[in-house]
Amino acid sequence: MDTCSGIALQLLFGAICLCLGILIGQGEGNLFAPVAATVADADETTVHNWGLSFDKDGGYPRVEIGQEILTQYNARYIGDTKENKVYLTFDCGYENGNTEAILDALKEHNASATFFVVGHYLESAPELVKRMVEEGHTVANHTYHHPDMSSIKTKSKFQEELDQVNKAYFDLTGQEMVKFYRPPQGKYTLENLKQAKEMGYQSFFWSLAYVDWNTDQQPDPQQSIEKLCSRIHPGAIVLLHNTSDTNGQIMGDLLTKWEEMGYQFGTLQELCEK
Repeated sequence: MDTCSGIALQLLFGAICLCLGILIGQGEGNLFAPVAATVADADETTVHNWGLSFDKDGGYPRVEIGQEILTQYNARYIGDTKENKVYLTFDCGYENGNTEAILDALKEHNASATFFVVGHYLESAPELVKRMVEEGHTVANHTYHHPDMSSIKTKSKFQEELDQVNKAYFDLTGQEMVKFYRPPQGKYTLENLKQAKEMGYQSFFWSLAYVDWNTDQQPDPQQSIEKLCSRIHPGAIVLLHNTSDTNGQIMGDLLTKWEEMGYQFGTLQELCEK
């Protein structure tokens, strides 16, 4: 066999192995393997909109950009998939009368959460922010004005959105805000994440969420519990909204259900230390 033929056969064998690996990875045996498209060569200015899709309940979501790529930008969407831990996060755009019930449930279950707040929330609900801090929760950065950060072209403007929240938090609590950042609306570019990393931030997306944000069309409480329980998974970073009446109603029962399923509640700080 000549050299060219040998190389051709090696390439063919490699292609067959790759195809088999893909097929096996999509089979039932790897139901709990996160699936992501490859965007390693994507332009850092391309606008992305973080979203999830589930092939079936009981498995991990399909995402556009996998953790292996996000790690390069000091970003995460999921924790250790070998641990039965979930990480609770809440986005706080404004106060809608549900945060106290959420905090009560978290306290009852000795569960710590991260609350990503905007500037308006720090100004309009200072006592609730203080309670979050006093009860051991983390208050983190969701930008001051909640803009589409992917449309911001300069690093100075990007930093201004985060710095204003830091200042408001320090003025309220006398403490420095932890450098955790969540892009509003899940819109971002890899350049945004790079800028956040250069500023010392860890960016957080999520691997579990549901349509709880529309206050005019709140989901049924029981159906919401069933959906969130069927889609929970080891290492889940859960996104919920404090504005949701449904979340205020179900939080205690939801946490109980997850505990009965064998889950414990971790913190984003724990993830950063791994």
